[in-house]
Parts: sequence; C-alpha cells; structure tokens
Amino acid sequence: MKQRTFDPAGVVFGVVVPIAAAALGLTAVELWKSRLPEQIATHWSGTQPDGFMSPSTSAWTLAIVIVLVGGGCSALAALAHGLLIMRRTMLMIGLTVVGLITVLQLAILEKQLDLTSVDNVEVPGWALGVGTLVGFSVGLLGASLLRDYRERTDAESVPPASLPRATDLDLPIVEPLGAGRVALTILFSITAAAAALTCWLSESWWPVAIFAPLAVLTVSLMRYELIVDRAGLHVRSLGMSAFDYSIGEITGASVREVDPFSDFGGWGLRAKGRGNYAVATTKGPAVFVTFANGQRLTITTANAEHIAGTINTLCSRL
Repeated sequence: MKQRTFDPAGVVFGVVVPIAAAALGLTAVELWKSRLPEQIATHWSGTQPDGFMSPSTSAWTLAIVIVLVGGGCSALAALAHGLLIMRRTMLMIGLTVVGLITVLQLAILEKQLDLTSVDNVEVPGWALGVGTLVGFSVGLLGASLLRDYRERTDAESVPPASLPRATDLDLPIVEPLGAGRVALTILFSITAAAAALTCWLSESWWPVAIFAPLAVLTVSLMRYELIVDRAGLHVRSLGMSAFDYSIGEITGASVREVDPFSDFGGWGLRAKGRGNYAVATTKGPAVFVTFANGQRLTITTANAEHIAGTINTLCSRL
C-alpha cells in the first residue's frame, strides 16, 4: 500500500469540516447582523439568560472553540500512520463537539432575530440533541472512510517450530471479545433510563438524541470482534477495522497469561509503549502476535491455543 503522511478522508472530515463549521457561524452573524440586537444572550441559568455578548464577539469565540476543541480532537484522524481505531474514535468525538456547538449557535442566533429585548429568550434545547446527532453521524461517516496507511513489512521466515500449530484449519474463526450481551443490555437499560428521566425533567425529546450517540460510542470501546481467515488477522469495532494484518506480515503467535490491569493498566483497547497493543477484555489466556514491522498485539481469548496454532500454520503454509 502506498505510504502517506495524511489520510485524505481524515483531512476532509478532521480538518476541513471543523474549519467550515466555524466559518458557517461567522457567516451567519455577518448575514444576520442587521437583524440581531447589539447584545445577544449567550449563556443561561435555568431558563433565564444571564450572559450577553455582541454577535461578532460571540461568533469569533465559538469559532475558536470549534477549531481548537472539536478540530483539535478530529484533526488526529488526518495522521495516516496513527492507530486506526484511535483516529476513528477521536474523529467521532471531535465532530460530535463540532456539530453540537454549530447547530446550537445557529439556533440561538435564529431565535434572537428581530428582537428588541433578549431578557426572556429561552435556550433552544432541541438544538442540543440535533447538534449532537448531526455531529456524531458526520463523524461516524468520516470514521468509516478512514484507511490504515501504517508501514507494512513482510515476514522473512516462518514462525519458529516451538510455537503451536493447528491440525484442523476450520476457517474463518470469528470470536466476540469484550462485553457480552447481558452487559450490553444492562448498559443500554441504564442509558435508556437516564435518557427517559432527562426527557421527563426537561419536558422535551432532545436528550434522547444525546444519549443515543453516547451509547453507541461506549459500545465501540467495549465490544470487539476477532476474525482469523486465510487473508490475515482482523479485529473490528462497530463493523469497522481496528486492526488488520495480513498473514504475510506475521512472524509468530504464542500463548500467554494476561491480567489486563496489571499488564496493560486497564481493560479494553490498550497501548503499552510504541507498537505494543492489546485488546485485553478478560483475565486469562491470550494470543500474543508479533509482526515483521516490530508491532505486537495481545488479544485475550479462551481459545488462544487454537487461534495461535491456526495463525502459525497459515504463516507456515504461505
């Protein structure tokens, strides 16, 4: 694969989109300045505004926040050699922030058009939900278009004979990793209850649009899928690639005992030093895979022995 410094999709969604969103707010103020009061409400305590600012000052402040905060997170997606799943996660978080601020800003401006007094203007709560949903949707689209441009190096020899081998290659091997259905059901139940309570207290539907993306993002960090086939080793999250290694890149696979917290400092997707990654979701056996480019990947699974043997056998046959 051609080596790149920047991922084109990451540049568009992680850099261009936040700058365009910031410019949209500035443009809206410029187009509406004749219809806006000299001071607009920009902050609320409960339902009453308690902070006011000139439209242009407010627009420039939010533009800076959008670029520095939202754009600062999402811009990591443009770095072609970064860890793919981390780039995807940061893009979704960054553009969710961008969408939230942009839609809320436009809604606040529209609500104060042609007013002579803004003392009783209410915050447009629906914009919080719509902005979150729009930003997350754009971030998810951008994340699905990112590609892995890391360095790929072919192994020069077969795995050592001391490593396990499999006698039966029943491919593909597909194994879920991380939180099970019961845990996810409990998570969604708690999230749904929190959303329902917030909707009831606010007497509005918009909290649902905030809690739904948060639940999806949480699942992406808790649930993974391991696939081993004749093409290689793959780990997916939300149906998108987290790790993709071809069989030709693998130098060997072994089995070791792993404690996620003592060995990697936590549960889930972890990085311990440069090029040393883990999907550590349970205490016990794990597949430890090494690659010709120097990277290492640890995946906890009860079938570690069989998976390691299958990988080594595929490498030897190749």
